[in-house]
Amino acid sequence: MRTADDDGAIARPLETVLVVDAEVLVRAVIAAYLRDCGYRVIEAADAAEAKLVLEHADGVDVSVVLSAVELTEEQDGFTLAQWIRRRRPECEVMLAGTPARAAEAAGEICEQGPTLSRPYEPQTVLDRIRRLLARKPSDT
Repeated sequence: MRTADDDGAIARPLETVLVVDAEVLVRAVIAAYLRDCGYRVIEAADAAEAKLVLEHADGVDVSVVLSAVELTEEQDGFTLAQWIRRRRPECEVMLAGTPARAAEAAGEICEQGPTLSRPYEPQTVLDRIRRLLARKPSDT
């Protein structure tokens, strides 16, 4: 449900972004930036943690998952993206990785390669999240 703010403009509800990255410093920086931009952010270090969040996020509707392509040897970002698309199709997925790894893995695993390269450009991440969320139908 949307509400009007003090200026009478329609305000979006607080959107939740799940940031998945094994590198704690990278994850913490982008998470802090997104929080400063007004998003609720949940952090996960790997695919297993991300799945737990998505399966047991009581009362939290994760709108976007931003995941690194390279997570662990057991499960990478492409595999996580496929899992999300099967179980949480309403959730948008953004993958970030190096071009060489992305091309290799995308051809083998996923219908869509990474949409961002690392290191993250914070404004680019914010712009992509806003575009993804703008495509979703709003509850009026």
